Amino acid sequence: MKLSQMATELDLERVNQAPMDDDGEINSGYVCDLLSQVLGSAAGDSVWITVQSHMNIIGVAVMTGIKAIIVSEGHEVPDEVIQKADEERIALFRSQENGYQLAGRLYQLGIK
Repeated sequence: MKLSQMATELDLERVNQAPMDDDGEINSGYVCDLLSQVLGSAAGDSVWITVQSHMNIIGVAVMTGIKAIIVSEGHEVPDEVIQKADEERIALFRSQENGYQLAGRLYQLGIK
């Protein structure tokens, strides 16, 4: 599924505005808040759902090849994290839904 289509289908709030590869394919998803687990298990070209919103989430995304991060439960994202996401071209979204709800909706859309 294309990144832009995923964002539309899930009604996600785009947090950063730097040009992204909106036509990039999202092939899988991962839900976890333990950064070391994400580093060891998340696939590249995936979307990551987390409640974490600090700078280290961008580093983890870069190291794993994650294309997009959804910060769940409406958590605020600091400006410096948004700026770093722009620099690294990581799409950063926010949702009021929790990780369980988002994962279920992603699965229904065919992202597994």
